[in-house]
Amino acid sequence: MHIPYMTAVRFKPSLLAALLASSLFHAAWAVEPFVLKDIRVEGLQRGDAGTVFASLPFRVGDTYTDDKGAAGLRSLFATGLFKDVRIQIDGSVVVVVVEERAVISRVEFVGTKEFDKDALSKALKDVGIGEGQPFDRALADRAEQELKRQYLTRSLYGVEVVTTITPAERNRVNVTFTVTEGEITKIKSIRITGNQAFSESALLSQMDLTVGGWLTWYTKSDQYARSKLNADLESIKAYYLNRGYLEFKIESTQVAISPDKQDISISINVTEGPRYVVTGVKLEGDYLGKEDTFNKLVNIKPGEAYKAEDVASTVKAFSDRFAAFGYAFAKVDFRPELNREKGLAEAVLVAQPQRRVYVRRVNVAGNSRTRDEVIRREFRQFEAAWYDGQKIKLSRDRVDRLGYFKQVNIDTAEVPGTSDQVDLTITVEEKPTGNLMLGAGFSSAEKFTLTGSVKQDNVFGTGNYLGIDLNTSKFNRTVVVTTADPYFTDNGISRAFDVFYRTSRPLSTQGGDYQIVTPGGSVRFGVPFTEFDTVFFGLGAEQTAIKGDLGLPDSYKRHRIIFGDRSLSIPLTMGWARDARDSLIAPTNGRYQRVNVEWGVAGDTRYLRSDYQFQQYFPLTNRITLGFNTEVGYGAGLAGKPYPVFKNFYGGGLGTVRGFEQSSLGPIDTEGAYIGGNKRVNVNTELFVPFPGAGNDRTLRLFGYLDAGNVWGEDDRIRAKDLRASVGVGISWVSPVGPLKLSFGKPFRSFDYDKIQKLQFQIGSVF
Repeated sequence: MHIPYMTAVRFKPSLLAALLASSLFHAAWAVEPFVLKDIRVEGLQRGDAGTVFASLPFRVGDTYTDDKGAAGLRSLFATGLFKDVRIQIDGSVVVVVVEERAVISRVEFVGTKEFDKDALSKALKDVGIGEGQPFDRALADRAEQELKRQYLTRSLYGVEVVTTITPAERNRVNVTFTVTEGEITKIKSIRITGNQAFSESALLSQMDLTVGGWLTWYTKSDQYARSKLNADLESIKAYYLNRGYLEFKIESTQVAISPDKQDISISINVTEGPRYVVTGVKLEGDYLGKEDTFNKLVNIKPGEAYKAEDVASTVKAFSDRFAAFGYAFAKVDFRPELNREKGLAEAVLVAQPQRRVYVRRVNVAGNSRTRDEVIRREFRQFEAAWYDGQKIKLSRDRVDRLGYFKQVNIDTAEVPGTSDQVDLTITVEEKPTGNLMLGAGFSSAEKFTLTGSVKQDNVFGTGNYLGIDLNTSKFNRTVVVTTADPYFTDNGISRAFDVFYRTSRPLSTQGGDYQIVTPGGSVRFGVPFTEFDTVFFGLGAEQTAIKGDLGLPDSYKRHRIIFGDRSLSIPLTMGWARDARDSLIAPTNGRYQRVNVEWGVAGDTRYLRSDYQFQQYFPLTNRITLGFNTEVGYGAGLAGKPYPVFKNFYGGGLGTVRGFEQSSLGPIDTEGAYIGGNKRVNVNTELFVPFPGAGNDRTLRLFGYLDAGNVWGEDDRIRAKDLRASVGVGISWVSPVGPLKLSFGKPFRSFDYDKIQKLQFQIGSVF
């Protein structure tokens, strides 16, 4: 005869409790196996009995045993739906009595200002605290600690979080996190001890973390974070290792917080060790019989102090060269042989090329918007070809230069079951590819002027370009619509269409009611001759109409006499460009060159217009950059016809000679109009330095500039005494709304009739 019974232990919803319960169940309430005739479930309020039945390891008609009962308990607890579970045996019937966990009805946050509440709700839901999920006190405690941890990353060490659980009807609860954020904890002091070779101030300048300053409200460099401190410690270590201190160590780091949790003190203790000079470089291992080739890649310089960056660049160069030969897993180790007494070190490089492999498959990941083909067509490493490290790096760089992605990484994975195959996975992180650019200026002549453009570099993920440029100044108004397909052909020839409508009136001291109206369009093609050089050519058509007479400059009257009120031009354009700058927004190194030639081959006008631009950036230090820009333009009439006045170059203002009003340099017509000229020279020099208090933040920099240049007419000779020049200072800031450049300048070489514009700025934003 079976005696009805109930388990003697109240189980907690955890695996450990379930195991303990099952052991007690088995030891204290063992029953003889029997054939199960029925299963009943009691205690359910919201859940479905089917969930319980599905979790049980026995069915009606099975032989019930204690082991199956224990397994059923563990399985039910594992669902996370029940606070307590009991099994009762009634004859040949198993009764499963459950106590359901309360369900979270609502999650609320009180006092959270530093974080968005929706973001917090989503983050907590991922760890099990969310509306409609079973309530677990342990998870609520974990969520509370996670909230505190998130506040610590924002230097809010005085934060207090109180979790309140409020019962609601139908076995539900409301969870409320009440947060008292407190004040931001600031770094009060940073001390470095043990240093002898370099001053404390020199080492502190290598760190991004600082004590409070007048600009730390923006840089937030006085807010402590462990990750930031670790990065700074690596910077200090790199500083020593690049100056010969091969055995430099950071012995200890102490971070102390004040009792009121408002101040943090950081102490760093270092051991410098001796300074080592490199005596020579020795190659050991297998270099595939190409020791001479590898010797040419050595950047380590005997006779100079040991530099870790030279060693790292040499090891990387060796690895890349092995990869170019197909050895994807080559190992290159650096082993210094030290003479501590004399402070000498011999650099030993040991190479193990391993095995040669080829690429089985190239995978693309992370592109939710950009099509696979847009990325794959930039690849120079092909599937089923020998692994080539140089081609893989070139492929990564080409994808990165598209400008569609925040990050581009390539991972190499061995193919299981093979010894000579790898798969490549290129992982991208997409970014907004639209651009909204605004530029503005103020002058006594044009008052407030506004220029802008709306551009999309990756329309619908196709890699095509679409842009609209606008200019709304008093004297020049322009609308330009451009679309471009960078892969018009499979081998990378690009095609672009331009449609424009311009109305202009040269800057004049006399006024007038005339205007120059120029509608037109063009088609351009770009042919990649090398991986870095592109040649452009195209054909266009434009019509120029001169409307009005009052105040019309004499040069335009002469043009009307020769060509009539309307003149047609058919220009053929040719150009070449190479961009090797390290950044488009804030370059610190590299060179940019551009040549463009426009040739009026048909129509009413015949002319040649050419322009050359050269930029070079030099990193004087890791924080100071010197930049040069030179632009030269020349135009001439052909076939016995004069050079069209509306093709003139203009100077003055942003992009040319700052400190002068836009387009105000060059010849002045008898009517007082600034009509530009057929010759232009601009030379610009800028010195970028860190903004005081901004530390190593390169998004905010001060610059000083020196500009010189002018525009000359057809009858003028280019003379140095005609050059205009100005000096000034400015701020370059990659602001939250886009890159901003603000400059204030003063001409130091000008003439009485020149128009001055001291303040100019430009700002852009992405969307």
